[in-house]
Amino acid sequence: MVKTAVVTGAGSGIGRAVARALLADGYRVALAGRRASALEETASGFENALAVPTDVSDEQAVEALFDAVRDRWGRLDLLFNNAGISAGGTVADLSVEDWKRTVDVNLTGMFLCARQAVRLMKDQDPRGGRIVNNGSISAHAPRPASVAYTATKHAVTGLTRSISLDGRAWDVACGQIDIGNAATEMTERMAAGIPQADGRVVAEPTFDVRHVADAVRYMAGLPLDANVQFLTITATTMPFIGRG
Repeated sequence: MVKTAVVTGAGSGIGRAVARALLADGYRVALAGRRASALEETASGFENALAVPTDVSDEQAVEALFDAVRDRWGRLDLLFNNAGISAGGTVADLSVEDWKRTVDVNLTGMFLCARQAVRLMKDQDPRGGRIVNNGSISAHAPRPASVAYTATKHAVTGLTRSISLDGRAWDVACGQIDIGNAATEMTERMAAGIPQADGRVVAEPTFDVRHVADAVRYMAGLPLDANVQFLTITATTMPFIGRG
């Protein structure tokens, strides 16, 4: 049986890398993201890709995304719940607008996508499927001036655990991948230096994003009676262990 996946944030970075790896493995993949042109770039060269421009913080847009998957392919086997944004700011200076937008995308967006995925998975035949949430290293430890991003990523861990528990009734497995410094457009700035907890600005190492794609492929390839609950992948010398 050909498997079907939804990848959010598929227009760039980690989402693009994972989506293209799944397509190369023979998955049918719905690519979700805000920019249609970026999604088309991700889909280039693959027949089994479906680009669906989507704002994951919009309930109706998310419903339309999963309706398109059901109408096109009839089932869903995997959701890589990856879309996210980062608004820099400390608890003293972050605007309420930036706080709410970060929560809307990083937390509510993940909930909306997971809800629609589970609704499909529990009613299809064969029943069940898998959700992999992108939690980030910030699900474990904050960077300076990252209050909104860190709060949402800690909340994603609770979301993952709750979906994992609720999903047992419908053969839906849910795990989380926490990624530190994968080399993408977003991490190019790390070569110039990133603020550290002790006040220094230090260049940080990155690692090839294809290793993230390989990790997600491993998680997705397990039978539904096995689950990687949490997987952390980082650059080996990233200042994470011992951060602060």
